[in-house]
Amino acid sequence: MNAYKPVHRIAIVGTGTIGASWATHYLARGFDVTATDPAPAAEKALRSYVDAAWDAAATLGAEPGASPDRLRFTTDMRQAVADADFVQENAPERPELKVKLFADIDDATPPDSIIASSSSGITMSVIQAECQRPERTLIGHPFNPPHIIPLVEVVGGTKTAPETIRDAMSFYAAIGKKPIHLKKELPGHVANRLQAALYREVVHLIEQGVLDVADSDDAVSWGPGLRWGVMGPNLLWHLGGGEGGIQHFMDTLMPRLTGMWQDLGTPELTPELKEEIVDGVLEEADGHSVDELAAQRDAMLLSLLAVRAAAGPQNHTAGRSA
Repeated sequence: MNAYKPVHRIAIVGTGTIGASWATHYLARGFDVTATDPAPAAEKALRSYVDAAWDAAATLGAEPGASPDRLRFTTDMRQAVADADFVQENAPERPELKVKLFADIDDATPPDSIIASSSSGITMSVIQAECQRPERTLIGHPFNPPHIIPLVEVVGGTKTAPETIRDAMSFYAAIGKKPIHLKKELPGHVANRLQAALYREVVHLIEQGVLDVADSDDAVSWGPGLRWGVMGPNLLWHLGGGEGGIQHFMDTLMPRLTGMWQDLGTPELTPELKEEIVDGVLEEADGHSVDELAAQRDAMLLSLLAVRAAAGPQNHTAGRSA
């Protein structure tokens, strides 16, 4: 793979919710973006999404000259990626589709471009199987919505070059993302697995009649969720250890925590339990539409991110680079 080159042109392959959000972020960061999707009315839906999300994306840091007008659309995938410096793929989660699509993208892009997949569950070792230049392919998995949530999980496949990981990490960090490098491939990557672990216990507690759906949401969002929006669990345990810090926590408090591990549930998601959760969520939503709830979520996220930005670099990121 050639030396890393500056990124000026972005290609978005697949313009569903994730792809449209990525497009919004890249546009706000001052890139020329060419998007492609074979679905009928995809361009109209994409441009509507960008227009609706633009103010939020711009609030987080629009670059001079950034504009939705720098978005181009074509149904011709090869044309879309022909001059791309960086490709962000967001196609449906079907292994056979992604393997074929990545081989085609690999064939159509300049040889020194980076090709990233937003795949949430398929590993890059699978996706890159038929690429002629697999060394420049990797996972760049965002958290929804990408134009607001900073996290990007970066992980290569067996044939991905270390330089590709390095360059992708640097690129994502430069455009306002918070990239983390996963040193091993595993289904679901990391953040979704953490969500799955927490939600399994939430479902277990509902199943056991410990609390209802609304209270389970409050238990997370008004308790640990507030702290997790500021620091991760390891650093929070450091604070929980008092003057002795994490060492004191491990020596004296961790045994209590591991004792709970033995009692965590593995619920069976029966039709009745699913119905209970659905009914509980609809009651909690109180007649508000999904779009209205998403707008509330995004407004709160923007406020939290603004507070974090005003506070400056957090202790746990000081001295660390992408």
